[in-house]
Amino acid sequence: MADESAHAEQAALSPVDEVPRVELTPAAADLLRRLHDTHGPLMFHQSGGCCDGSAPMCYPAGEFRTGGSDVLLAELEVAGVAEPVTFWMSRSQYEAWSHTRLIVDVVEGRGSGFSLEAPEGVRFLTRSRVVGA
Repeated sequence: MADESAHAEQAALSPVDEVPRVELTPAAADLLRRLHDTHGPLMFHQSGGCCDGSAPMCYPAGEFRTGGSDVLLAELEVAGVAEPVTFWMSRSQYEAWSHTRLIVDVVEGRGSGFSLEAPEGVRFLTRSRVVGA
């Protein structure tokens, strides 16, 4: 099985990061380009809710209100998209996932909720790898 992260488009690294906290597979980057063409600047938020609440939800930038209970994990650079796509996670979810690198992918099937990809017949999915593994 090919290493998905080897082919992922990566978030810009800060000087202290050795690996990005969040990456995109090529399929996720392609979908983000299409969604950006339709909806403009984008953002992700992943909460700690049940079911699809624990999946990354894609919204127009600023449409989902973030605050002190959220952590900005990445500003994802996507080729062909002028502005970065921010990736937020609820602080409680981050505490459980802080030891992992998140890989945003796309799978067939409709999720629930208000995520922008729902009408496309696909949904975003977060895969993870333990940092350092």
